[in-house]
Amino acid sequence: MPHHLPGKQGSSGEGLRGIVVFIGIGANLGDPAAQCRDAVQSVGVTPGIRLLRCSSLYRTTPVGPADQEWFINAVAEIRTELSPVELFRALKAIERQMGRTDGPRWGPRVIDLDILLYGQEVVDLEGLKIPHSEMHRRRFVLAPLCELASYVIHPVFGVSAHGLLDRLIDPGVVEIYAPELTVKTKVKG
Repeated sequence: MPHHLPGKQGSSGEGLRGIVVFIGIGANLGDPAAQCRDAVQSVGVTPGIRLLRCSSLYRTTPVGPADQEWFINAVAEIRTELSPVELFRALKAIERQMGRTDGPRWGPRVIDLDILLYGQEVVDLEGLKIPHSEMHRRRFVLAPLCELASYVIHPVFGVSAHGLLDRLIDPGVVEIYAPELTVKTKVKG
């Protein structure tokens, strides 16, 4: 079940207008579940972003090198006034603040934040592809995305997230790890 997150999110508050965006979240180093929760909280307090909902946490087999720990993955739904490039920079800043460093492709990581969908926009820039170029091939992305918005249409393929998941051939294991992603919100006193 998707989890609506209480409280005022982002510095622009409840009246924030903008684009609905889905962000993929993943980690497999340290305490991955806690890191995913911390990342969601950091996204939710970023100026220009309002955190709407987050999927359950999922335990998933790694893509790439098999000699690494399983991942914890989730998807967050936000509303943002940030442009795709501004949002990308904000997410990379959160990753750096959480200790993410450059490493091998598909290797272990403290946290990974990816823009999966930015409304129905298609972005093709050096280092930034939206929709995420691999999302339609990844059960660990589509399962939590479908929990939130199975009806959302992939802007390139014209197929719903549910349709992509139904057609998917991915041997990776994806299982619910924690049905509740609770995030503590800061209350100004």
